Amino acid sequence: MRHVTAALLLSGLAAIDIGAGAIAAPAAGDKVPLLGHRAVYRLTLGKASGPKAPADARGMIAYDFSGSACEGYAMKFRQVTEIQPEEGTTRSSDMNSTTFEEGDGSGFRFKIQTTQDGTGPSAVDGAAERNGGGLSIALSRPQREKLDLGDEVVFPTDQTIRLVRAARAGERTLALKIFDGTDTGKKIYDTLAVIGPARTEAAPEEAAQDAALKGLARWPVAISYFEPGKSDAPPVYVLSFDLYENGVSRALKLDYGDFVLNGEMTRFEALPAKSCDK
Repeated sequence: MRHVTAALLLSGLAAIDIGAGAIAAPAAGDKVPLLGHRAVYRLTLGKASGPKAPADARGMIAYDFSGSACEGYAMKFRQVTEIQPEEGTTRSSDMNSTTFEEGDGSGFRFKIQTTQDGTGPSAVDGAAERNGGGLSIALSRPQREKLDLGDEVVFPTDQTIRLVRAARAGERTLALKIFDGTDTGKKIYDTLAVIGPARTEAAPEEAAQDAALKGLARWPVAISYFEPGKSDAPPVYVLSFDLYENGVSRALKLDYGDFVLNGEMTRFEALPAKSCDK
């Protein structure tokens, strides 16, 4: 998942060199079995301040994740949002994303369709692979294009796995360059994750009472997304959530600067576990 609270998270972090050096390969023995699942989150307006703050906002996120390290990871994601400004008509957006990521984090296929205010849709379709310390992208939409970027990146599921590993190890920050196919299909973000202490007490929402989540360790995580090379500037947005050690997220906060959307898990369904063990 992506998109969180900024002021406290960024305090004292500007001096960190985000994305410096090569991205180390994860330790082979430190397995992170991710749980296939479906979840729905209700979006409501949290904090709203600033000249562009809306009077109200609402929406939903639907998330469907499956796969394993040996067969790869498939994800379907939809976010529908309605923003009511202080003056004027309601603005709406509907984004559908379908992706597949290789189990070793080497390749990523993506198809993203976005409708804004009932017009469009706009589409991005392509594939990316990590290649010799860089990133190669082949786009078929919005137009055919191939490009090689020098940045060494990770893809979204690999990012989740690395976050869980870092949290288990007691690390409190994790800096990565991320590519997820959004925007024009060429966008790389510098990210800085801040990881809080583990907790195991029951989460309050009914959807989180599922047996697959009860008693499982989880960590509060906040990820700031920056334009490349601009980690000393305010982030483009900040995403925070509770991350369970099986990769499930709850208690979302999507901080866009002038306003925050809160995402409450309202439905959760664990899918049959898949293993690479023979």
